[in-house]
Amino acid sequence: MYDFEAERAAADGRTSAATGGPARALMYLELPRWLGEYAASRTLDLVTPARDVGHGRPVLVVPGFSANDAMTGRLRGHLRRHGFRVHGWKLGRNHGLTDRLVDGLSQRFSELVEDYDEPVSIVGWSFGGLLARWLAHEHAADVRQIVCLGSPWRAEGERTRATAMFERSRERYGISDRAQEIVDIARRPVPVPTTAVWSKTDGIVPWHGCRVDDATDPAPAENIEVLSSHVGMVASPLVLAAVVDRLAQDPADWHPFSWRALVPGLTS
Repeated sequence: MYDFEAERAAADGRTSAATGGPARALMYLELPRWLGEYAASRTLDLVTPARDVGHGRPVLVVPGFSANDAMTGRLRGHLRRHGFRVHGWKLGRNHGLTDRLVDGLSQRFSELVEDYDEPVSIVGWSFGGLLARWLAHEHAADVRQIVCLGSPWRAEGERTRATAMFERSRERYGISDRAQEIVDIARRPVPVPTTAVWSKTDGIVPWHGCRVDDATDPAPAENIEVLSSHVGMVASPLVLAAVVDRLAQDPADWHPFSWRALVPGLTS
């Protein structure tokens, strides 16, 4: 994330509440862990039956910072296999809060709502999860629910292993005059069902900045802890199973998440 908290603290003459990123060792393990998670989910998709739990409902997947639709392909393919109509954002690489991406994302979402004539679910990976929260505020009536994967939306989670990349991107691509406002909006309680998936072994972002406050009002908000790398949030079998389960929920008859409920023959 951009280190807005540090900028505000400096302007106010106080100390920033943001903490540092995860241990460097976890960051170095990101690539090999992602390779294993990707291979595991691909293998499971080949040997396990598909279930049509999506019933053709639309889902928009928003990539993380510096990522594009190709990097969320494993997640989108898995959701499609289970009956969801899944769409990428079609905006290329995510360079952060530029006017082009902010306006393009809002337009892309509105087009999907018009195409389907029903609310659309949003899955946001990493920084894409903060954008999902913002969209849920801007288009509350048209968002079915959001699922955020390793998304550091809290002020204390701003400083990550990718913060320097955000600052370089700001210098190269610019930043919208609305950036601070967008982040502030995204940090308000979300008016639609919200699921935060996070991992204490995340090698890029601090997990405590990804958690939501469990709530039922104004809408259900819940946490799902998984064992996953950060990059693997869009490939890990555990994450994919949790995302399918949550997207299959009826917002009007919401049931809290349970790992036991995902295992045939067991009750939650």
